[in-house]
Amino acid sequence: MALMTSKAIHFGTSGWRGIIADDFTFAGVRRACAAIAQHVRAHKKSPTLLVAHDTRFFSEEFALTAAHVLQEQGCKVLLCPGPAPTPAVAHAIIYNKLDGGINITASHNPAEYNGLKFSGSEGGPALPEVTKDIEKRAAAIEDVPAALHEIKDDFERLDPREPYFAQLKKMARFDILKKSKGTFVFDALHGCGAGWLDQVLAENGVAATAIRTNRDVLFDGGGPDPSEENLGKLKKIVVETKALAGLATDGDADRFGILDRDGEFVSPNHILALLFDYLLETRGEKRGASRSVATSHLLDAVARHHGVEVHETPVGFKYVGPFLRADKIAIGGEESAGLTIRGHVPEKDGILACLLVAEMIAARQRSLAEQLRDLFRKVGAECWPIRVNLHLREEIQKGLPERLNGDFTKFAGHRVARTDRTDGLKIVLDDGSWLLMRPSGTEPVVRIYTEAASPVASQQLAEEARAWIGG
Repeated sequence: MALMTSKAIHFGTSGWRGIIADDFTFAGVRRACAAIAQHVRAHKKSPTLLVAHDTRFFSEEFALTAAHVLQEQGCKVLLCPGPAPTPAVAHAIIYNKLDGGINITASHNPAEYNGLKFSGSEGGPALPEVTKDIEKRAAAIEDVPAALHEIKDDFERLDPREPYFAQLKKMARFDILKKSKGTFVFDALHGCGAGWLDQVLAENGVAATAIRTNRDVLFDGGGPDPSEENLGKLKKIVVETKALAGLATDGDADRFGILDRDGEFVSPNHILALLFDYLLETRGEKRGASRSVATSHLLDAVARHHGVEVHETPVGFKYVGPFLRADKIAIGGEESAGLTIRGHVPEKDGILACLLVAEMIAARQRSLAEQLRDLFRKVGAECWPIRVNLHLREEIQKGLPERLNGDFTKFAGHRVARTDRTDGLKIVLDDGSWLLMRPSGTEPVVRIYTEAASPVASQQLAEEARAWIGG
């Protein structure tokens, strides 16, 4: 029976995260890793696991604690020699035929957070049935005492860099990238992308400038999220240097952020649709895409134009892996800036996403804004997505699930064509616009997603949803 003083360990859409020294503690990491070891050893007597970490406060120490607990629980442990991107960890698991891996990271969350991601032997995020088993095991574990030798570090190292770079060279066309008529700017946001994206570009002769590559556990006070509000420094340099584009990755380099040559932020939804169209045109692909229920229907319009299929999933990149392994998709994406492609890892890869965007710009020799206008004309549809995060009063948040379960023939005066409860409540209106309301799996917020044929219409729909919720 778990001690009452132990806080519950819960895996959201992408791992277990919490505020350092409050929700995310050394005691919690020990319990989580003991549970992970039990889960893995239930399937294999002597498994080998990789342990990695990002650039956050105390990440190295949390990783070392994880390594000791796994070892004490009967697992062989390999440690990454420095901060490692989550997609590089995923590739290392597959490439070295390991039984799984742990990355100590809170991804794009603010600086006060840290977290733990667990990947199985297939390299992708653990599926719900796996994380539920780990949660159940962790709840049954009494606090795991800290070992006197936990500071000692004599673990074997595994450096994922060179095999991962070799993989990127298969996925992106550096021969096209080298012909870029200009330069790119890369913003590492003080995260794991530093020394990875900039290095692979340099090694392959692509002109690029890198910023915020040093470690800063406060992340300039803005957090390592490659969102528009956090890319002001990148925008300034892109405009001043007349760069072709600005490329950014988040704290563990699994997400991307893109600025056009004029410094304007380009929605990840639009990037996914552009890359889907580009891959179908240039790779001879006949496969479709998977997208989450919260991701732009512009991918559907691209699929119709090319005569391929789109598979809709719940929110969470863990649901992309099965389609990738079944060889059913050319690209898998989420509106939260997650992307992978056929032949690559079943995990979000912000580094690869940035390389593919740069390649697409070099190949088409047009700005992203110009390419997006071309795409709208080609597929005969304009899609302008918006996402709003609502921090609700407790009484509103408690009553929201019941309200979302209601029946809808109209919403805020609009006629409803259909509802979709794949993940939260999605309401598709009769004009093709839509909204989705769902609680976040990683943060204490309710998210509103909307998409309509113009930015103004999308914003209006978001305001109507906010008013309906009462936020």
